[in-house]
Amino acid sequence: MKEPRTLQEAIAYFSDADRAFDFAGKLRWPDGKVVCPRCGSDSNYFIKTRKLWLCRGCDKQFTLKVGTIFEDSALGLDKWMVAFWMLVNCRNGISSCELARTLGITQKSAWFMLQRLRLALQEKSFVKLGGPGTEVEVDETFIGGKARFMHKDRRIKTKVREGNWGKAIVMGMLERDGKVTAKVIPDRKKDALRVAILNTIDAGSLIYTDEHVAYPAAISRDYTHKIVNHLEHYVDGAVHTQGLENFWSLLKRGLGGTYVSVEPFHLFRYVDEQAFRFNTRKGSNGQKISDAARFAEAMSRVYGHRLTYSQLTGKDESPRH
Repeated sequence: MKEPRTLQEAIAYFSDADRAFDFAGKLRWPDGKVVCPRCGSDSNYFIKTRKLWLCRGCDKQFTLKVGTIFEDSALGLDKWMVAFWMLVNCRNGISSCELARTLGITQKSAWFMLQRLRLALQEKSFVKLGGPGTEVEVDETFIGGKARFMHKDRRIKTKVREGNWGKAIVMGMLERDGKVTAKVIPDRKKDALRVAILNTIDAGSLIYTDEHVAYPAAISRDYTHKIVNHLEHYVDGAVHTQGLENFWSLLKRGLGGTYVSVEPFHLFRYVDEQAFRFNTRKGSNGQKISDAARFAEAMSRVYGHRLTYSQLTGKDESPRH
């Protein structure tokens, strides 16, 4: 059976446990050499009836899930594969309630599954954006409800009076015809902006921002800085941040329409999820990436990550969505 290209084909393909196992194994060990995740030895033998290996180096057993986001999960790879396909290929994401109905599992399990998958979507290796003469858009947006609709205790908790109106602040940096990087920042002051820019954008880049007063002080002389004043117009020749406005639209559509309520301390996970989908729209040749290629790229990142429920929540309460 050919590897899947659509969701319908993915469900049929991964419903076979052996196919799902072989598919994940080829992505983890593309050269065919199985390596123990504990000691690094490639001397082992496979126990077919139990689908696990016994390492001759450390004399311990390990499965395909060890050392991955799937570790210690009772759910089969068939469910994990379908969930991952839907998460990376649904434009506005998929809620835990919808995934629970689709897979026939509890909402709590679906929520935990999605958070583990989002961990895999984070960039493993970091390469700075831009470079000499490269155009980079920089902008920030507010995420959250309006302060006037909040309970008094909620306004105090979210520190409405400290200049963020009770909202979380996400800063985005987009290389023209390239990738976007987005992260949650504590405030819009020059120090926070400067650190984010220095850590993300290579020296010599041409940075475009709006008229926010903190940018001139935050952007060092290592960059060329041009401003578009949104009070007058949104585009001034090549100077604009419309690319990032597109990304903000996609992000907020997912947060407001699919996830509805996201706690601030989990927000970065949803930002990383949307950034992955945005960055895998096109390949290096400028051609549109297929759903199958995007899924394969996401699957290649599941190794070397692990997230437990206690790490995720810090308490044994049910998630909010």
